[in-house]
Amino acid sequence: MVGLKRSIVELTAMSGLWTFQPFPVSPGFDIQNVTHLAQLLPSHSWEYGTAAEALLELYNPHLSIFGSSPFPVPTVQKNDTTALAYAASKINLKNGTNGLGNDNGAVGDPLSLGVSAILLGKTEPKYTEAARQSVDFVLNTAPRFYNGAISHRASVAELWADFMYMAPPFLAYYAADTLNATLLLEAVNQCRYYRQVLQSNTTAVYKGVWEHIIGPQSQDTGLWSTGNAWAAAGMVRVLATVMRAPIAANAPWKHDAVQNLTTWVLEILDGATASTLNGGLLPNYLNDDAGTHGFGEISGSSMLASVAYRMAVLQPQASGQKYIDWADGIRGVLGGKDDNGQPHITEAGVATPAVNPLAWQDTTPFTTGSPEGQAFVVLMYAAWRDCILARRCDSESKGTRRTHRTRAHSGM
Repeated sequence: MVGLKRSIVELTAMSGLWTFQPFPVSPGFDIQNVTHLAQLLPSHSWEYGTAAEALLELYNPHLSIFGSSPFPVPTVQKNDTTALAYAASKINLKNGTNGLGNDNGAVGDPLSLGVSAILLGKTEPKYTEAARQSVDFVLNTAPRFYNGAISHRASVAELWADFMYMAPPFLAYYAADTLNATLLLEAVNQCRYYRQVLQSNTTAVYKGVWEHIIGPQSQDTGLWSTGNAWAAAGMVRVLATVMRAPIAANAPWKHDAVQNLTTWVLEILDGATASTLNGGLLPNYLNDDAGTHGFGEISGSSMLASVAYRMAVLQPQASGQKYIDWADGIRGVLGGKDDNGQPHITEAGVATPAVNPLAWQDTTPFTTGSPEGQAFVVLMYAAWRDCILARRCDSESKGTRRTHRTRAHSGM
């Protein structure tokens, strides 16, 4: 145990430099192979951005918003930073609706690369300009919902829970970097506006969770596990930014923002942890009481586990041990086998079963590797490791597999 603890916190001296060890403990599966696929599989802007954020939190946690002193944003060389080298190879600099990449009609998706662009811009100003263009478009051109929520789609006002991981964290980080307290508050308010529209009006035990999409094109009022994970994880990043940004230090709204964001994240975690598990994992839709989707899946489960670990460090007094225990349970399941005796993480590092990332209502388990699902597992590992480093989590806790719990609830 002593040797293990030393390995967790060690910063090994090499040639006079301190080198961070990204994989000090095993989560029960080959996280390095999972990470390899998280970089290899993406082909869409939001997948690139999510992978870049996962790589930053994994390999350079001090640069991420969860580091102790992320501001002022430091100047680092992209070739020395895995996440930035990766992001630079994926960002498609262009003018128009978004300066960060191909958007396929989405306002939010390319913004997932925004934090990387800000970091890259410290040495290459073209990325700073791309980030500025993106902020300008989002704030001044993108459609808005009746309450001021910025649309995830460019052609119509439509709110997607996914947007929460893409846009508000970027706006908040940009605001902190440019010392713009008004914009930082706007990032917080976007979380508020989205919650006003998407939070489900249900009295079921999973109350507090969000519907997936509200709008005229792709409406989905189901309580999508991954959508809730996107939302909660995005708000955790905004929360960390507000807590750490010097521009917010004396802001009269900071206390309320921190309290509100904490509450909004824990509402989703409470709903998720109260939900029935299928094979030890969250079902694709949390309100899938009839079992029509037929399987628990790794994407929403892993990302929400990462949220639990992050909240344990950010807000330890508000976030109790029950959330850590739940996340440990998810991690423990991923390190084991499914009901058919197959490993949830294959030898090659594929995390299964996932929801089809391009067809969220698909009832067939996706087993060839979900780009976002792979990144979610990496985010879970990085959050767990950092929770151990903060002495809030136990490195020897393997998690307890839990399956098919029953619950009593009222309808939607």
